[in-house]
Amino acid sequence: MSNDPRHRPGRRAFLRGAAAGAFANIGLPWLEALARAAPAAGGPRRFAALFMACGVNFPNWWAKGAGAQMQLGPCLEPMAPWKTRLNVIDGLFNRAAVGVGIHPGQTGNLLSGAPLQKGPELKGGISMDQVLANQIGQETVQPSLVLGCEQPITGYHETNFSMAYSSHISWASATSPVPMEVYPSLAFDSLFENRGNMLNQSVLDGVKGDLAALERQVSAGDRAKLDEYLTSVRDVERRVTPARALKTAADARPAPKMQRPENGLPEDVREHMRLMADIIALGFQTDKTRVATLLLCRDISGMCYPFLGVRSSHHPASHNDESESYLKVTQYYVGQVAYLAGRLAAMKEGESTVLDNSCLLFLSNMWSGKKHDATRLPVLQVGGLGGTLQTGRVLSFLDAGDERRKLCSLYLSIMDRMGVKLDAFGDARTRLPV
Repeated sequence: MSNDPRHRPGRRAFLRGAAAGAFANIGLPWLEALARAAPAAGGPRRFAALFMACGVNFPNWWAKGAGAQMQLGPCLEPMAPWKTRLNVIDGLFNRAAVGVGIHPGQTGNLLSGAPLQKGPELKGGISMDQVLANQIGQETVQPSLVLGCEQPITGYHETNFSMAYSSHISWASATSPVPMEVYPSLAFDSLFENRGNMLNQSVLDGVKGDLAALERQVSAGDRAKLDEYLTSVRDVERRVTPARALKTAADARPAPKMQRPENGLPEDVREHMRLMADIIALGFQTDKTRVATLLLCRDISGMCYPFLGVRSSHHPASHNDESESYLKVTQYYVGQVAYLAGRLAAMKEGESTVLDNSCLLFLSNMWSGKKHDATRLPVLQVGGLGGTLQTGRVLSFLDAGDERRKLCSLYLSIMDRMGVKLDAFGDARTRLPV
């Protein structure tokens, strides 16, 4: 390359090339220099749904007031740092899940609002996350992330609904659930295209030279942001490596003459859930994806919580949903939303944060696990979605009448703000006033 400055690529051209070329595999966080090189109107808008099965400890699920003075019931205490960015939404329901039978019939249509078919053939509807992925997914490397912390189960429930409905909340079509990734290592690899002979190589190794050149071009403040981001990528890589090694070793062994134990998953569910949240956060930060779902536990879950001092597994514990034990379980799951919110809030994006440009939605398929009551659902929404959502509110639709408290009306409102406008979705034709 010529040393004549007239023949050197300009700083703006280099930065644009860095964003689009050498770092395509890992993405980059928001940098002041990149914003100046390619100005944009704020960060992209993102959506993530997090699911907890079998209802909540409903006597302690409440909120009062607004903003920083909002009072949170014991279930929602983990959200205390995020009061001003939180909406607690009460009274919504999914009509197609009411009166059809417990568990799978209350779960497989949570994000679609479509009636489910019983028997051997699956039939429901496309979920709203996949509507978003189909419309805006072409703008990112991965249209959506569909993650889970518990393996799907097969067979049929006593209500004659397939257990596939209990195991999946994300549906590509009326008949096809989106395959759910439960291995953190594989979720990470798919997000960063770290495949083939690169599986044993850090995603950062291939861009060392470009990173060094970029660091020379940006300000001290940008270098600090870049270092913080790269450290977070390294940290997630370090944590997923043991799970990847376990899976690789297990796949090489002959199958034993007994049911093979699951492998390649973190032994501690707390680490598993945090890893999955971290991967969503990295995907959003690098704009590798803008849509995600995380099934924290499936319906009729066998998840256990010895670290909470809870003796029963999730499903039996939900049948005693007014107990101190199930309060601990509910708080734990709300804590996962708070954790992801914290990760996104720490990621600067111009004058805002990734959380400011995101909508996190936390849902369960029931209000009470003991009663299998889906006539009222617990819903939390966190993040301002690029300033389009007012937050710091407690919104109750319980007495609004069935036509005005549809969960799918909330989905229409969210999709509008994501730039996807539909005449109707599921059982709704009107928007929820949020």
